[in-house]
Amino acid sequence: MKTSRTDKVEGTIHKVKGGVKETVGELTNNPHLEAEGKVEKAKGKAQEKVGHIKKVLGK
Repeated sequence: MKTSRTDKVEGTIHKVKGGVKETVGELTNNPHLEAEGKVEKAKGKAQEKVGHIKKVLGK
């Protein structure tokens, strides 16, 4: 099982990658890449929340 810190770090990485994809998709007028970035960013936010919950629960 991943630690809370690992989940938070991986979540942050996914948020950043998603933001980059979203921006590149906007700049290149590529709606598929933009949508992919939004999804990855949302997954990153969710993974960060899992890390916060694990920290509160002491895992």
